[in-house]
Amino acid sequence: MSHETLSTILFVVFVAATLGITFWAGRNTKTAADYYAGGRSFSGLQNGLAIGGDYMSAASFLGIAGIIALSGYDGFLYSIGFLVAWLVALLLVAELMRNSGKFTMADVLAFRMSPRPVRTAAGVSTIVVSIFYLLAQMVGAGALVGLLLGVHSEAGKIWTIIAVGLLMIIYVVFGGMKGTTWVQIVKAVLLMTGAALITLLVLGKFGFNLSGLLGDAAAQSGKGEAFLQPGLKYGTEAQGLAGKIDLISLGLALVLGTAGLPHVLIRFYTVPTAKDARKSVQWGIGIIGVFYLLTLVLGFGAAALVGRDAIVAQDKAGNTAAPQLAQKAGELIFGEVGGTILLAIIAAVAFATILAVVAGLTLASSSSFAHDLYAHVFKRGNATERQEVVVARISAFVIGAVSIALSIFAQSLNVAFLVALAFAVAASGNLPAILYSLFWKRFNTAGAVSAIYAGLIASVILVFFSPVVSGAATSMFPDSDWHWFPLSNPGIVSIPIGFLAGYLGTILSKEHNAAKYAEIEVRSLTGLGAEKASQH
Repeated sequence: MSHETLSTILFVVFVAATLGITFWAGRNTKTAADYYAGGRSFSGLQNGLAIGGDYMSAASFLGIAGIIALSGYDGFLYSIGFLVAWLVALLLVAELMRNSGKFTMADVLAFRMSPRPVRTAAGVSTIVVSIFYLLAQMVGAGALVGLLLGVHSEAGKIWTIIAVGLLMIIYVVFGGMKGTTWVQIVKAVLLMTGAALITLLVLGKFGFNLSGLLGDAAAQSGKGEAFLQPGLKYGTEAQGLAGKIDLISLGLALVLGTAGLPHVLIRFYTVPTAKDARKSVQWGIGIIGVFYLLTLVLGFGAAALVGRDAIVAQDKAGNTAAPQLAQKAGELIFGEVGGTILLAIIAAVAFATILAVVAGLTLASSSSFAHDLYAHVFKRGNATERQEVVVARISAFVIGAVSIALSIFAQSLNVAFLVALAFAVAASGNLPAILYSLFWKRFNTAGAVSAIYAGLIASVILVFFSPVVSGAATSMFPDSDWHWFPLSNPGIVSIPIGFLAGYLGTILSKEHNAAKYAEIEVRSLTGLGAEKASQH
């Protein structure tokens, strides 16, 4: 049996199983709390696995392994950045957000401010960040299925992206948060198992000698010792000062972005207590920390055993390095049949990863549209729960369609890199508003709206006029050139703009409600009255 046939069978089995979970969970989704927050019925461990599932996306598994395989030490910076980011989420956001809100980030922001402008800004920001992140997952899906099913034509990859988009819409529309969370839990267990298996096989090949693996990877990379040292991708001599600044910008976006990601923030509302919110982040950090250590072996293992030329031949951005390594590792231990089976299993798990993450992202953005924009802005708080859930399901279709259309143009980009852009947008718009709202007594409506819009618009404009979109061989539009911003990641400019705009908007406005701040301070620290948060 060819690996294409085996992979197809495994894909169909996994998709059927997850659709079964989705429809089973969907039968129990009756209220808005069920749809948005899974009825707040998940334990700390379950939610920790789901957080791990949300976070260990195509970017983590495919993108980071690929970027390490092609860029060595510099690629591993993504693993470090993504992991350290969780400390910001744990220490500053998780428990306070769980206590202060009900379903979305805007519940926290709107509590002590004029609700309509703040909810509008938060809803727009949530949808934009989610679409950026969705791009990465869809591009990963196209590359993965291209490798597995031997689909190398542009049309074939486009149809793959459309199929993934349609599946994710089904998950969200029918399963809501309950279905999405259970799919995440199953997928997290499968992904950890698969990554651990490949890691053991690769280390076994090198006699569990990590330095031997690194030496072989450097030799096969064509870059020699430079492969194991900083400066191969970021801060190179050719890039000059701009390259060094770009590296700092990337680091800032990675470390600060997680605490502003909508699909991570809504996870804190699926647990019954603040203690469970803390526990779920701790479990999440443990699972994710182990996983990112495994990416080190996956990336360098791919460089050593698959080789740079074979990786680039399959996918220029390196997005298929991990599945290619699975095939190679399986062949070394179990022969050609073993390689075929392991490739099919790992690819099916990676595909599951993509489906689960896109479902979570689509749920976050459609929930924000229905709960924040439709119910509180358009209907001024007069929408019924049933109407909200119907609108959430319709908006899932629309957001899915937009993501599919944009993904078709982004196929040449590395998925880890695309996610770093989503992190920059989240850190620039959402994070300043969240932190100011939780910790600054003087903060007001003008400050919140200014922080979100300024950070969001600055980051999106800088990305549009950067080498990511035009002016370079690896751009979305390589044959055009309208870029004037030299950095690939806008974080170092757009994050300070978000914080500064929030500060200026606040001090230039006379609005101030000390009583509301006192109330949200008590609520964020104790959880008293949290269930009523979204009614204000």
